[in-house]
Amino acid sequence: VCLTCCSRDSMVRINQICHKNGIKFFTGDVFGYHGFMFADLGEHEFVEEKPKVAKVSSGVEDGPEAKRARLEAAETTMVKK
Repeated sequence: VCLTCCSRDSMVRINQICHKNGIKFFTGDVFGYHGFMFADLGEHEFVEEKPKVAKVSSGVEDGPEAKRARLEAAETTMVKK
């Protein structure tokens, strides 16, 4: 269900009905330069893109920075949550 231009009381009442029945709910509105959006998705799964962490092998470089993990910007992995 997607609502716009409704009173707060209507949005809350309809969201409660949707939430009770496992129906996804979206609402929003715009007031000039300002606006809002709300989504009640209940339980759901989504995928998030995360950068892979490459570890430097020991003995290649000296110093404490060599032991820290480095982020490879070009490589990412998808994580299901």
